[in-house]
Amino acid sequence: MDRAANLATDLRRRGVTDLLTDSMSRSAFSSDASLYRVPPLLVARPRSAEDVAAAVELCARHEIPLTARGAGTSVAGNAVGPGLVLDFSRHLRKVVRVDPETRTAVVQPGVIQAELQRAAAPHGLRFGPDPSTHTRCTIGGMIGNNACGSRTLGYGRTSDNVAGLKAVTGNGTILDLSSPLGEPAPGGPAEVAALHDLAAANLATIRTEFARFGRQVSGYALEHLLPERRFDVARLLVGSEGTLAVLTEATVTLVTDPAHRVLVVLGYDDIAAAGDAAPTLLEHLPTACEGIDARIVDVVRTRKGPDAVPPLPRGAAWLFVEVAGDDEAEVRDRAGRVAAGCEDALVVTDPARAAALWRIREDGAGLSGRSPAGRPAHGGWEDAAVPPAMLGRYLRDFESLMGEFDVTGLPYGHFGDGCLHIRIDWPLDRPDGPQRFRSFLESAATLVAGYGGSLSGEHGDGRARSELLPRMYSEPVIDLFAQVKGIFDPGDVLNPGVLVRPRPVDADLRIPAARPVRGSLALAYRHDGGDFGQSVHRCTGVGKCRADNTGSGGVMCPSYLATREEKDSTRGRARVLQEMVNGSLVSGGWRSPEVHEALDLCLSCKGCASDCPTGIDMAAYKSEVLHQSYRGRLRPAAHYSLGRLPLWARLAGRMPRVVNAALRVPGLRRAALAVAGVDRRRNLPEFAPRTFRDWFERTRDERPAEGRPVMLFVDTFTDHFAPEVGRATVAVLEAAGYRPQISERRQCCALTWISTGQLDAAKKILGRTVTELAEAAEAGIPIVGMEPSCTAVLRSDALELLDEAVAAPVAERTRTLAELLAETPDWRPPSFDGTTVVAQPHCHHHAVMGWGQDAEMLENAGAEVRRLGGCCGLAGNFGVEKGHYEVSVAVAEHQLLPALREADADTVVLADGFSCRTQIADLSPRQGVHLAQLLAERLAPDS
Repeated sequence: MDRAANLATDLRRRGVTDLLTDSMSRSAFSSDASLYRVPPLLVARPRSAEDVAAAVELCARHEIPLTARGAGTSVAGNAVGPGLVLDFSRHLRKVVRVDPETRTAVVQPGVIQAELQRAAAPHGLRFGPDPSTHTRCTIGGMIGNNACGSRTLGYGRTSDNVAGLKAVTGNGTILDLSSPLGEPAPGGPAEVAALHDLAAANLATIRTEFARFGRQVSGYALEHLLPERRFDVARLLVGSEGTLAVLTEATVTLVTDPAHRVLVVLGYDDIAAAGDAAPTLLEHLPTACEGIDARIVDVVRTRKGPDAVPPLPRGAAWLFVEVAGDDEAEVRDRAGRVAAGCEDALVVTDPARAAALWRIREDGAGLSGRSPAGRPAHGGWEDAAVPPAMLGRYLRDFESLMGEFDVTGLPYGHFGDGCLHIRIDWPLDRPDGPQRFRSFLESAATLVAGYGGSLSGEHGDGRARSELLPRMYSEPVIDLFAQVKGIFDPGDVLNPGVLVRPRPVDADLRIPAARPVRGSLALAYRHDGGDFGQSVHRCTGVGKCRADNTGSGGVMCPSYLATREEKDSTRGRARVLQEMVNGSLVSGGWRSPEVHEALDLCLSCKGCASDCPTGIDMAAYKSEVLHQSYRGRLRPAAHYSLGRLPLWARLAGRMPRVVNAALRVPGLRRAALAVAGVDRRRNLPEFAPRTFRDWFERTRDERPAEGRPVMLFVDTFTDHFAPEVGRATVAVLEAAGYRPQISERRQCCALTWISTGQLDAAKKILGRTVTELAEAAEAGIPIVGMEPSCTAVLRSDALELLDEAVAAPVAERTRTLAELLAETPDWRPPSFDGTTVVAQPHCHHHAVMGWGQDAEMLENAGAEVRRLGGCCGLAGNFGVEKGHYEVSVAVAEHQLLPALREADADTVVLADGFSCRTQIADLSPRQGVHLAQLLAERLAPDS
């Protein structure tokens, strides 16, 4: 047996049974949010502190490294390792208790920061540190890295908010530490006594080189061992990146939120000028002082639209300064004094306006995976910090350094703390890329050390910066780090290669291991140079796909929310595809079992295409994989039945009543479902007795002959299953002064072929449709889609499947009904006063077109709209196929089904997508309606 198998056997004997040893799982855990790729031997997901202790003991015995991992959002390579990875996010995610009297909470390491906030909120409390990944990062990970966030000025670092820790050292010793410790207890852990002696012998060195400013995060925080800090071992462990001990429980302090907050936005000529100004504002005691410049604002406008950026003060760089307190007058006075120090300032007291402005910073940070030059941008020099008084000078020198290396990035950061964030477009795919990367890091480390700064201001050193620590610290300090490591982990079991005896910064880089994949692809990958490899490497691992984004209307990632498995997240799938591209762990190419297992539960919802800040489109990748895997080969039954549904619908349309009657016969129905690869628990929608096209042609003479022309794109679902939607669309458009037209020949967007990876056929079918619609587009006639998923194909997929010059005019003229009506100057919606609407936007509608126009129309008309996030769970053919029913229902249970159960009988259930309405009818007693039907019902009788 090999080392992994021997360790797995011993772990199971000790009760650690949730183990992942397969190559797919190892691929999913091969990287975090950093540049580094280190496939583990195996992954364990502990259920208890005893499991953790057993894992540490057995790894030491087998001489196999152990790396602790929370959400895997580390940007420095702190959460990857070559041995056993302990994933705390699966089971150890309980808030043990919240004590409002002592203002503390006891949590397990896998608790997500946002979950702790929800547990504390009923008591009027919160956990202070708020990193940008708060929706998915774990408290254990925050403790490992000493995470900070944008409000460190108000709440401090994670180390400032820890009251006690329980952990297991590399020696196997169980630590139960309070903060501060004071003196080692007689008979206490040998590690603590040895650490006390080490600190006592090196007081001068520690006092001289540590705690020089607030964001000095690099290395071990030895200042906490000083007598004046009462020998605080717990706080030493915070920020030790899992190299000294493995956390099993933490007691953290909680704070109250101030009653009043005011945001002041200050404009400056450039980012360095903003850096110069930041330290002068600290006298006003802000809770946050964040810096951005025009580069980040421009990318938000480009990616999110001009409305995503509210008006800002004049300038090319801005400081966002927040002041807070319980006395409203005092807070407003401080805000006024902040604003008075700048020529152009904006004082914002309205929370909604402030949130919109803060979103520029948040969205821009998320979009920083692409540089201003349009190249992939990477972490590696993510969060260096200098004393705030030095920030402006450092920024000028850093800009010059980037110019010397011909690289760009989007700078932003916690300017009040002297901390700068940036992702940089190093050409890592070039032969000399890793060497240039190393040279830049060495130069940048020398620069920041020259300003008395820290290589890391909040993310830790990890694999990205540990080798550079001698440029920041003296040789005696580096030796001290090694001695501390030797006390806690003499066998170098815990996270080796980090902080002490570090791996080279240019070792284990993920991008150089990737190979270009350009030949014989079905999709164009227009924004990635036609390279499938570059496209899947868009995933930087930030892990937003592991967060519940549905509360704000997000969709990504429904399968992960249903299973909580890393392999079912967008990131996990991207990692498996990356391993397929480099051909190491996943060596079977397109047909690799690991790839197909990872993609099996992907709903092809396209949520990631809009919600992932890096622009990953897993639906497209799944289509490509299926296309490459089955081209010229026998396909699964569902590809022939559901994947070619428009063909069967056209045949059934010749005698729909006969087909419907036949499918009601129990034996025939069961046989048909089995042959089609459809789950027997599904109800089949009936074919309409009369198609929409047939109705349209028969009633042509009865409708107005005048009006502005508009071309209706008649999709299969509307035509054969829901012609009432088409009829309602015609009524609404005619009432708005339009004259609807349809094409002479039947059209199809080939969606079902696309989703099942039959892309050669999809190109032909979609090509014919686009050619026929092109005449209307060239004449300036708008094209209105009624089925959102089919409309999205014309707007998006067609540009990837067909010649862009042919597809682009049709994409530009294609509209949803709400979009067209919003562009109609003399049209007003009917009144919806007193109407409550629960809306389930189709995922493709959300991802490609956006649902904002629909919501705005209804709200302006007086409706109370509750927009549901997430996917309905049916997702076209996904929820119908055998093997997907349970996940499909679980996805629906996340938001859709609870909302339907809560809605009263008069509430309108709005669902434009045919699959959404089918899921609603299948899993509930309610019926969904299309926007066209809702509008048509309210039209005046003479319309």
